[in-house]
Amino acid sequence: MFQSILGLFVFLGIAVLLSENKKELSARLIISAISLQLVLGVVTLKLVWIRQGFFYLNGLVTALSKATGQGTAMVFGYIGGGALPFQESYPGASFILAFQSLPLILVMSALSALLFYWKIIPAVVRSFSVILNKTLGTGGAEGIGVSANIFVGMVEAPLLVKPYLSTMTRSELFTLMTCGMATIAGTVMVLYATILKPVIPDILGHILTASIISAPAAILISKTMIPETKDVTEGNLSTPTVYKSAMDAVTKGTVSGIDLLINIVAMIIVLVALVSLVNMTLGLMPLLKGQPFTLQRILGWIMAPATWLMGIPWSEAPTTGALMGTKTILNEFIAYLDLTRIPAGEISERSRVIISYAMCGFANPGSLGIMIGGMGSMVPERRDEIVSLGFRSIVSGTLATCMTGAVAGIFS
Repeated sequence: MFQSILGLFVFLGIAVLLSENKKELSARLIISAISLQLVLGVVTLKLVWIRQGFFYLNGLVTALSKATGQGTAMVFGYIGGGALPFQESYPGASFILAFQSLPLILVMSALSALLFYWKIIPAVVRSFSVILNKTLGTGGAEGIGVSANIFVGMVEAPLLVKPYLSTMTRSELFTLMTCGMATIAGTVMVLYATILKPVIPDILGHILTASIISAPAAILISKTMIPETKDVTEGNLSTPTVYKSAMDAVTKGTVSGIDLLINIVAMIIVLVALVSLVNMTLGLMPLLKGQPFTLQRILGWIMAPATWLMGIPWSEAPTTGALMGTKTILNEFIAYLDLTRIPAGEISERSRVIISYAMCGFANPGSLGIMIGGMGSMVPERRDEIVSLGFRSIVSGTLATCMTGAVAGIFS
């Protein structure tokens, strides 16, 4: 626990060092944000009935996976999860990621649009916005944007406050970008839970909790790096897409999911190929302790201290550090896949949970490109400002998820 508490303040301390206006730092915000993170940690990780609810959410993952499997089997046959026309050589040999797991994105995109049409997501977003306003003093537009990021993507969330983007303060704009980097979208939340379910049974609850805890962490880190010096922007939830009916919502949600699916598939292919090329090049170097240099191994050394500060034992820090490095340089999807491949005895169950919290965010260069393209088109007059804040948002988003990992380390 001491490790994790130390880490919580070290990660905040790094943000303080990077602050562009240390004189404007708010002690009230620091105390309130850390307190809110700890309260959320206690509620979600210590209360028995909440923990039990995680396992019910796991049933939801199973149901969604099976339902998606019915569709993929119908369209793709056995490569989509249907009955095999041959004997499987070993368990899992017939699994094909692109045809059996990734189509879940389409289903979740359609469901998200349907929940938006039924006013469920807007109601939840407004509730979270009120909580953030009362506890951390966020403005109306900023609070809605941050709250929306817990459930939708880094491009969809700003759309909900699009009318206010041009008048938001520099600090508010940076907070919105940071939260986009520190959380993940609901469309991929269930996908990640499906992938990680074999190694962390109640993973959906953990991923949802991580995204919620990361919201106040993102506000704290962003307001520390770029403190608020102007009046906050008031605003209400705006509806970017009008659905005429439930079927219209399902149709439009599915179509928008196609773009996300293609983007993810393309990024995986390219990034894995680039990592392989880097590892081939590093393989030309002399062996170190009988093992070749790889990008993952180098990143493990660099990020090991960060994962130790979250509460992971030093003996496991290089392994978890490599995951954090992969998540930051490439993306969290590849890092989560790598987590499932770690042998059972190499890291503890507690370490798996902590690192799953820390990796629950979009902070990487690929996501930055998507964010700049999306937000830049919404408010072209501030595109240069958004670009200038881009690299900082990766740093702030990473620090925020590291704080979330530390909170998980305190209570797990």
